[in-house]
Formats: sequence, C-alpha cells, structure tokens
Amino acid sequence: MRADRSTAHVPGRRDVVVTGMGATTPLGGDVWSTWSALLAGESGISKLETSWADRLPVRIAGVLRKDPADVVDRVQRRRLDRSQQAALIAAREAWADAGSPDVDPVRLAVVVGTGVGGALTTLEQNDRLEEAGPRLLSPFTIPRLMPNGAAAVVSLELGARAGTHAPTSACASGAEALAVGALLIRAGRADVVVAGGTDACLHPLSIGGFARMGALSTRNDTPELASRPFDRDRDGFVMAEGAGVVVLERAEFAAARGVRLRALLAGAGITSDAYDMTMPDVEGQIRAIGEALRDADLTPQDITHVNAHATGTPSGDLTEADALRRAVGIHPLVTAAKSATGHLLGAAGAVEAIFTVLSLEHAMIPAIRNLDQVAPEVDLDLVTGRPRHAAPTAALSTSFGFGGHNVVLTFTKP
Repeated sequence: MRADRSTAHVPGRRDVVVTGMGATTPLGGDVWSTWSALLAGESGISKLETSWADRLPVRIAGVLRKDPADVVDRVQRRRLDRSQQAALIAAREAWADAGSPDVDPVRLAVVVGTGVGGALTTLEQNDRLEEAGPRLLSPFTIPRLMPNGAAAVVSLELGARAGTHAPTSACASGAEALAVGALLIRAGRADVVVAGGTDACLHPLSIGGFARMGALSTRNDTPELASRPFDRDRDGFVMAEGAGVVVLERAEFAAARGVRLRALLAGAGITSDAYDMTMPDVEGQIRAIGEALRDADLTPQDITHVNAHATGTPSGDLTEADALRRAVGIHPLVTAAKSATGHLLGAAGAVEAIFTVLSLEHAMIPAIRNLDQVAPEVDLDLVTGRPRHAAPTAALSTSFGFGGHNVVLTFTKP
C-alpha cells in the first residue's frame, strides 16, 4: 500500500477505525477463543444431538461452542430470541474491548444485521399456538421475532440514540452492517457505531429447506470434514449459528480518548446482481470488489490478503474464485473461515471481518480446513495446511447473499 494513496490523506474524509470486537461462534464464546481455535485448525461442526435431526437428510451443523444460557441471565433469555442473545453477548464483548467509550448517546448508533432474525421464536410460538391456543403465547413473541430485534436489543443495552438499523441482506447482512456503520460516521451522523450481524436458526425447517435446495453438505458421518471451501470434492455448506460485532469510531474521536486502533475500515463496496435469487453473478462481485478498492483509494496490487466468502458450494466457490482472480489477481493470500466455523448466515460477514482485522493485527493468515485437493478451476494463492505467517497491510473481506447481495469490505493497518 503506497503512502500517497492512504485514506488518511484524502481531504475532508472522516476515517473510520475499529476499536473493539466481540463474537460468539461454534469455535468459541468470545473473539480470542474463536481466533485461537481457528489458528489451531479446529472444527466447530458436529453432529446434531437432537431427536428432530434424525428425520432430516442433513444432521450436522455448527452449534455455538458456549450456550447463551451460560452467559445471559434468565429474565433476558425469556425475553430474547436466541439470535438476539448471541448479538447481545458479542456486543458486550466488543464494547468492553473498545474501553466502553464515553460518547454522547445522540452520537452513538447501532447497526446489527441478520439473515433470518427471530425465526426460532416464530416457529416455536406457532407450535404453541396450534397446540394450546393464543392465550399461551409468550407476551414477548413480537419483540423476539422482529428482524430488527437484535439491533434494538443492542441499542437498548448501550442507550444508542443516533439511529438503530437492521440490514437484512441474507448472508451479506453482517458485512453490510459494517458498511452502513462506516457511512454513518463519514456522513457525520455518529462518532461511534456498534455494528455486526447475528443468526441462530438451527431448526428442521431451515435445515430441511436448505437441504431440499441441494445447498448443504451431506457428510453426516464426518461432520468435521464437511465444510470444504475451494476443494474439488466440496458438496455444499454447513449451517451454523453465531454473532459478531465491532465498534467503529471516527478516527479523531478514538484518538482523542487514546484507545487502541485495531484497524482502519478503509472502504466498502455494495452492489446487487439483479440476476437470480440464489445463483451468484461474477460481474456483480467484481463490481463490489472494485468499489471497495476505489472507496479505500487502493489498487488491486495493494491487497495482500482476502478473507473469502467461500461457502463450499459447487457453483459459489467457482464464481468467487473467478471474481477474485479478475478483480485483484492471484497474488493475495486467501483463506476461507467457513471451513472451520460453518456458515453463520447473517453473522458470517461480521465474524469474518473480525478475522480479517486479526490477520492484519497478528500477521497471521488462518489455514483453510479440509482443502485436500484444490478444485482445478480455482487459480488463487490459498492458505492450506498450517496458518501462514505474513504481514498484510491491506485486506478484503467478501460477503455474498441470496437475492444477489454483494458486500466487500477493505481493511488496512491503522
């Protein structure tokens, strides 16, 4: 990355920095345990130990390593959907990691996206309605099932009054939340934005529906080997649950309070395919990457690392590999975290953004699990076997969702 192209020198621009991060995933109950497990090559995928899974064609998933019931108190568990509980856990960690910023509430915003939202509540309460009638519905049914529920919960927790937003863009929701957060700061509407994504909907309907599409891996006997991004023998993604949240700040605000700057969210690209509901379009992805580079005032040669969306589906991985090769070239080191975490749906983009920041911070690129033989159509520098020591200065985190949503984030060292 050339010094004369740094976003710090763009006149009138408000730089956006990452000062705090929080997560709960199938690999760990916080950022550090998740990151450590990822570097150690662990898998968060396991057999579903529940009776309802026995009748499904797919019986594996990425279940939260630490149950929210062990963290969230009984009263909040009663009032919150599981996806909202996960978001609250991640937000609390991120807020503490940022040093609990002393910010005017009218300058504090929240953006928490989701792909599915409170669907577990919807399904559970519908069962109760059918079995016992409306009198036994939970009085918290509506707040728990609202797609904006997780964002609202975090906003209430922190007293944020500069706006609360809930992007719902399928598997790109978490990444879009960070992009929207950066826009709010750049527009002068907030000094601090708590942004991220959450999803927790491991249920017969969701798993059965994805399986019926042919989107899920069917490696029921070897769950830890099921998620295989870019591998020749990949056969679909693995559903998972989790949440990731970051604290974004106006650079001058963060500097004034002397907080550690984890990374610079230097740019974001958001495009839509208008092509197909479930099939990706390479041109839309290329345009998103190009926008993310232009927004950060960087060239493809400046990018030294990519945390790829790479779900392990036959068509999706090839489309993304083609987009990356054409948009940035084959020189960046590429990893794919879903090989270990599974697909966190609306949380994936936020959690993988956190991994991207950690790679910049620790000069370490996690290896892709289960990549035994690279698909012949994939021409990228993939990190396999063991984590790769590297010193990336600029990195991309890519996220793509059903409906043609494309979001690419650019991070640089602060």
